[in-house]
Amino acid sequence: MSDLFDTAPPAPLAEALRPKTIEEVIGQTHLLASGKPLQLAFASGKPHSMILWGPPGVGKTTLARLSAQAFDRDFIALSAVLAGVKEIREAIDEARRNSNQYGRQTILFVDEIHRFNKSQQDALLPHVESGLFTFIGATTENPSFEVNSALLSRAQVYVLKSLNTNELRELIQRARAYAMPDVQFDEAAIGSLVTNADGDARRLLNLIEQVRNAISIPGSTITTVDQHFVENALTLNGRRFDKGGDQFYDQISALHKSVRGSNPDASLYWLCRMLDGGADPRYLARRIIRMAWEDIGLADPRAIQLANDAAQTYERLGSPEGELALGQAVVYLAVAAKSNASYMAYNAARAFAAGDQSRPVPNHLRNAPTKLMQELGHGKAYRYAHDEPHGYAAGETYLPEGMAQPHWYQPVSRGLESQIAERMAFLQKLDADANK
Repeated sequence: MSDLFDTAPPAPLAEALRPKTIEEVIGQTHLLASGKPLQLAFASGKPHSMILWGPPGVGKTTLARLSAQAFDRDFIALSAVLAGVKEIREAIDEARRNSNQYGRQTILFVDEIHRFNKSQQDALLPHVESGLFTFIGATTENPSFEVNSALLSRAQVYVLKSLNTNELRELIQRARAYAMPDVQFDEAAIGSLVTNADGDARRLLNLIEQVRNAISIPGSTITTVDQHFVENALTLNGRRFDKGGDQFYDQISALHKSVRGSNPDASLYWLCRMLDGGADPRYLARRIIRMAWEDIGLADPRAIQLANDAAQTYERLGSPEGELALGQAVVYLAVAAKSNASYMAYNAARAFAAGDQSRPVPNHLRNAPTKLMQELGHGKAYRYAHDEPHGYAAGETYLPEGMAQPHWYQPVSRGLESQIAERMAFLQKLDADANK
């Protein structure tokens, strides 16, 4: 069995199988298929600055390298993790030599461009502007937030996508043919590799390389790889998840919108995706409380209570038991009656208060703890609501003088708020009768 691997290349499988031509690239058909943006750009032979934005392992570096080949340009690569101003200057000097001494144009590739600070990004601007080099940046973060607007305006952004199941299966066949043609993979093993790759070609190739290394141990007799072998012998990482990046905020947005959309299954899915990816359950608990206040409110006041109880339960039990309480809260919030009336009323009142003048408190609403304040009329003519019919001082005003009733709070006809709406209509009629 060991003879099978005598000629195995020393380079990592992910590097050995890096595409040598555009035609070899797997995935990104929305950019590379006939008539699509990058295919047209490569076919034209006219390079332009670009930013390749997408998750890890989808081909950003590969496309940058192949761009140099397609456009017949020299290629200079920098990693924003390791490079500083010194390395940027050296790259600029090299691009200048390529142009002045050899008549060659250059593509400058900056991997993880989002890790360059503003001054480092600014150092590239005049040379992108002058055409000294064509700039290509790669990032896993939203360039709208992480790339300077000046540099962003000079580059076309292309969004790369995770590889789908069929594309990952194609990559598995290519890797098997290259590295281990005599080893069989059953369907369950292939499915497990695809699932654990999570759309990341590099991760998939690394997993396959682990398989190759595991069965090349002297004395190994494994000729067929099954699911049991994959899930027990390999280092399987968690789902793709960046606690500070776009995927984090996209997933919490999906959770919130699933709750708002009254879909308990989707709500549980996104909650579990975030827990599986390593999100802090305490953060999720805070967001669940926010959902109860923002999207359910007084339509079902029990929602905020249950959300708070879930947060406290997690604090007492921790993981994994406490996560069950968060799941229960999410399901309850998803199926509860929905109302954002309180949330909208609060926002409207907050905006009004921020932009309005400092109106004085009417005398009848003022506190009067001293004789002087009483002599000044503080609290005079105040009507104690509990002493009035229906427990309501009909016709009384509680807003500053000259301020019309804004009617910010408009209860909806769902859940408890339908009863609140009836009560408010009754009180408004009492006011109208009192003011006749």
